[in-house]
Amino acid sequence: MPTRNGRSLPKTLIAWSSGKDSAWALHQARAGGEFDIVGALTTVTDSFERVSMHGVRETLLRAQLEAAGLPAMTVRIPYPCPNEIYEREMKAAIENARARGVTHMIFGDLFLADIRAYREKQLAGTGITAVFPLWLKPTPALAQAMIEGGVEAHLAVVDLNKLPASFAGRRFDETLLADFPPGIDACGENGEFHTYVSAGPMLARNIPVRVGETVERDGFAFADLIPV
Repeated sequence: MPTRNGRSLPKTLIAWSSGKDSAWALHQARAGGEFDIVGALTTVTDSFERVSMHGVRETLLRAQLEAAGLPAMTVRIPYPCPNEIYEREMKAAIENARARGVTHMIFGDLFLADIRAYREKQLAGTGITAVFPLWLKPTPALAQAMIEGGVEAHLAVVDLNKLPASFAGRRFDETLLADFPPGIDACGENGEFHTYVSAGPMLARNIPVRVGETVERDGFAFADLIPV
């Protein structure tokens, strides 16, 4: 069991979306050395076999978690998924984690207070404490730090109410940041886009991908990222 200064580190899960914020939160948490990160909790839409909201193939998720050295803890939900089913399945996953000795869960949220409050409410009384290592870090500087730190990512999905479909599939880099229209958060914290990380300091190896077809559905444009 990992220890620090003679004490055991708390068993911790990371809420893993396959995107840059959860990946960078993992990197920061590992650098801090305060937690024994024992697995990654990811919601997968069963009928599509893809990460929920991100639309990333489950095969890419598995490759990513292997490269990150994280055992997968997958929460499977249907499509469409009523909120009561989502909360039931998450509750079961949290109870299972607690039974295995998990006492903390890391989230990559940046500044949305209502989302943080929801996370904390869902964990209230479970014996698991929410941890937010990126909370209130300025997002333009954070995006730059990720890029300079070696994160390689693609936009897996964009919200068509906020960005054109042409942004789907693009690399998360300085050129992309410069091309964002006014009002778009550099890290997409307002839901403008979601990413898939294929390389970075939190991964032991790169995961080559190519960009396939872009599909528009339910107000979003999903770029199909394909393993190479």
